[in-house]
Amino acid sequence: MTSRLLDLTGRFEDLYGDGDCRFFRAPGRVNLIGEHTDYNDGFVLPMAIDRDIIAAARGRDDGQVRVHSVNLRDGTEFSLDAIRKDESHAWVDYVRGVALFLRERFPGMNGMDAVFEGTVPVASGLSSSAAIEVAAALALLGVNGLSMERRDIALLCQRAENEFVGAKCGAMDQLASVFGEKGRAVFLDCRSLDLEPVSVPDEAVVVVCDTMKRREIGSSEYNRRVEECEGAVGILGKVLPGVTALRDVSCEAFEAHRDLLPPPLDRRAEHIVHENRRVEDTVAALKRGDLARVGTEMAGSHESLRTKYEVSCDELDVMVRVASEAPGCIGARMTGGGFGGCTVNLVERDLVGAFEAAVGRDYLAETGTAPEVYVTDPSQGAEEVASGGAPGE
Repeated sequence: MTSRLLDLTGRFEDLYGDGDCRFFRAPGRVNLIGEHTDYNDGFVLPMAIDRDIIAAARGRDDGQVRVHSVNLRDGTEFSLDAIRKDESHAWVDYVRGVALFLRERFPGMNGMDAVFEGTVPVASGLSSSAAIEVAAALALLGVNGLSMERRDIALLCQRAENEFVGAKCGAMDQLASVFGEKGRAVFLDCRSLDLEPVSVPDEAVVVVCDTMKRREIGSSEYNRRVEECEGAVGILGKVLPGVTALRDVSCEAFEAHRDLLPPPLDRRAEHIVHENRRVEDTVAALKRGDLARVGTEMAGSHESLRTKYEVSCDELDVMVRVASEAPGCIGARMTGGGFGGCTVNLVERDLVGAFEAAVGRDYLAETGTAPEVYVTDPSQGAEEVASGGAPGE
């Protein structure tokens, strides 16, 4: 961490001149199970990962915001008094959206100079978008001497992605980035926003396998799934009292009324209804140390995402298959919005080396692409970082 901060300081000074800056980090996340349930008021089980985005920031005494991405080698500036989308610097829209709604809440807020650097792969299903939103929010708040409740920060960042960027995501990604805990996943009720830390048994580790396939389908397909779920709710709500989201539909009630839903709404609803049950069953299995059951639920989740929600792709399916056949694999599934990105895998700790080697070899043999495979531990959530690399006050 210290070397990253030194490098980031050097880049900051090259761009904006000498002077103290502060550092704010926000982790990406991997979702153990519960895919596309968040915007259906359902249940999810994410964890913050040890890959993050760091913002080096210094306050200004005017309304200008100057930003630069080390990874993208791209920078621009905008005024807090005239915030609008900019397709020529699309990544900055995540910062712009956060700034827009923070300025709405704190009309006297000034701008900042900031440099962002990250280790979360873009378009990989590990939520780099939420990480940059949260890092930007912490930086703008920090350099202005402002504060917000952590839950409110996450919800403001979700609002930025929904209303400014235009992706109809739920709040899982931002809440996981904000509330991550070292060593534990977070069982989240996306309606009440209640959170419960859940430990992963010591004999298992989480391994992320990056297919290196970047999502080529933008937010349009994601938003279409949201609309399809809303359509299913409109139909089921007419015969099932109290149904305002698919979270309210039990597996039994869905099976009794599925014939009311036309394709593909029937398949979309089936995934969400049964995925919520899978999340609850996975949490219960983790608490009693039943890793075999966790693996079964992960496999069921991926198959449902592939055939019912139709958000997988050939690369993800190959990765899940080779991972499932590798030594030590307990469970494997795609993670994230889909159409590319990563799989999440639960692996026996003693066999993780053999697992990594087998997945790397077999995925390369089948696709001609070398994957990135790495063990990740549940990480601490977003925070200010001291210049020495330790968390700030």
